[in-house]
Amino acid sequence: MSESNSSQDIASLYRFMAQCLQYPDPEWMNDDFFNVFYNLLGTFGAITEGKEIRNALENSSDFIEDLQIEYTRLFINGVPHVVAPPFASVYMDKSIQGSFALRTLNFYREKGFTMEDHADLPDHLVHELEFLSLLAQEEDFAGEEEFLSKLFRPWYKQFCPRVAEETRHPYYRMVVTLIDSFTKEEEEDGFQLNEA
Repeated sequence: MSESNSSQDIASLYRFMAQCLQYPDPEWMNDDFFNVFYNLLGTFGAITEGKEIRNALENSSDFIEDLQIEYTRLFINGVPHVVAPPFASVYMDKSIQGSFALRTLNFYREKGFTMEDHADLPDHLVHELEFLSLLAQEEDFAGEEEFLSKLFRPWYKQFCPRVAEETRHPYYRMVVTLIDSFTKEEEEDGFQLNEA
């Protein structure tokens, strides 16, 4: 496999993981999405977890609504508190839009990227995964590794277990675990080419 194809595969994986943590919407969370999702779980050897998720979705009267409710509880507006705010500053600065968010935004700018004016805060998990996708697409492996080690892994390793332990739905437990496994592997091993 060429280096370019491998980097595009890595970029696609980051993009897909970002999509997995968007607010659930039937527009994209459909049969095609779940086919890719279950295939990805198989690639990571998570067959049992895939069956658990499939069962939870099939036994629900409205699985999209179930996932929306859990998404809101985990990431937006839980009672008595949001379980796992998806912003790096919450974990690193103990506040929203702290200095860690500014460091993240500055890293984006150093790499030539800007954010839309209406976009969420720069240190939102989905934005960070999308940014990693752009770095992989541009084959900026040093930038990818630097971002993972300095700005992603330090807070994600706190966020991931919080979601995994507190979620009431196996989908979210598996998504954060996949992201954890993949980004940890990228950080520790650097960018690896699959020779085929």
